[in-house]
Amino acid sequence: MASILKRAWRRVEKRVRLTAHAARADSFLVSYPKSGRTWFRYILSHYLAAIAGVPQPVDLHNMFSIVPNFDLDPVRGIPGYRFRSAKGVIPTVLVSHLDYRASLFLRRPVIMMVRDPRDVVVSAYFHATRHKHRFAGSLSDFIADRDQGMPAMIDYLNGWAGGLSNRAHIVLSYEDLSADAERQTQAVLEFLSCPIDRNAVRAAVEAGRFESMQARERAEGIPAHDYDRNDVESLRMRRGKAGGFRDYLDDAQVAQVERLCAANLTTAAKRLIGRTGLQL
Repeated sequence: MASILKRAWRRVEKRVRLTAHAARADSFLVSYPKSGRTWFRYILSHYLAAIAGVPQPVDLHNMFSIVPNFDLDPVRGIPGYRFRSAKGVIPTVLVSHLDYRASLFLRRPVIMMVRDPRDVVVSAYFHATRHKHRFAGSLSDFIADRDQGMPAMIDYLNGWAGGLSNRAHIVLSYEDLSADAERQTQAVLEFLSCPIDRNAVRAAVEAGRFESMQARERAEGIPAHDYDRNDVESLRMRRGKAGGFRDYLDDAQVAQVERLCAANLTTAAKRLIGRTGLQL
């Protein structure tokens, strides 16, 4: 009984601490996993480091100290954030894959990153099978899987589509970022009321080129992740291609994903996904 009460108290204490950090955040960057968040965090970290005068180069490890996760991890989370005492120098942007909960995210502004669900489910499949080794079935099995496949993605999108309606937000799609990364990055910076330095934006986007980031990942890895960096399908920077699902999904699987989205996404979530170019 004592151990149960202790665990319950730790959960309550963690929730209280996270809520306090949420109240002080300038914005959240949220997305379903495999929607391009690492890419945009890297670009944003480069830009914020530049305008704050951070002398050391940004990499896949120290970017978390500039744009941290919304958790209490000592390296990747809020405890490792380097600008807590420099409020106003750069915005505090906390990053999360958590489902929408009004009591946790309060009414803080949100940068919502979305990606075509057909691309997301393919990337998530390789993440689960080759990176995390937590799924052993086929791609079709994964699409239907309640905990990791389309049902989980649909629940996430439905929750956040509703949650965006009562807060300041901007929607950033992977597809728009791929088409014009400078313009989309600048739009997010304007949303954050961050000073715009076009040369710094250009340099941050250049640093975030796919080939450069993939080479960095092969050399450096991602903090707290142990995986075969020689296997391209296990990488976070796996392909960097909008519409790449066509190389993996057959017509029946494409139809399966689209049918699940059409049947189960709310109207608001369909509008959200429409920003990726997928019209349901």
